[in-house]
Amino acid sequence: MEFSGFDWDYGNFAKCQKHGVTIEVLESLFNRPVAILPDESHSQAERRFRAIGRTSEGRAIFVVFTLRRAGEDVLIRPIGARYMHEKEVKSYEEENPDI
Repeated sequence: MEFSGFDWDYGNFAKCQKHGVTIEVLESLFNRPVAILPDESHSQAERRFRAIGRTSEGRAIFVVFTLRRAGEDVLIRPIGARYMHEKEVKSYEEENPDI
């Protein structure tokens, strides 16, 4: 996925911080292999995606985001993020064996 950066404001920053995921951890997630899946059940006004990956320390993270345009740039706008429990990781791996 090609993108130029991230779109942050107080609303999405606070929502991600609520679950203990810092901006630095979330942004660095997209520098590593990450599974990106459509989030069709929550995409009313704009297309949403789910990203599942691991931090540099190996913790699994679940991120919901959308893409926004800023001129020629495509920005990732995180909507929410949280660390995953191992049971969730196993469930996603079973449901999505190609990831």
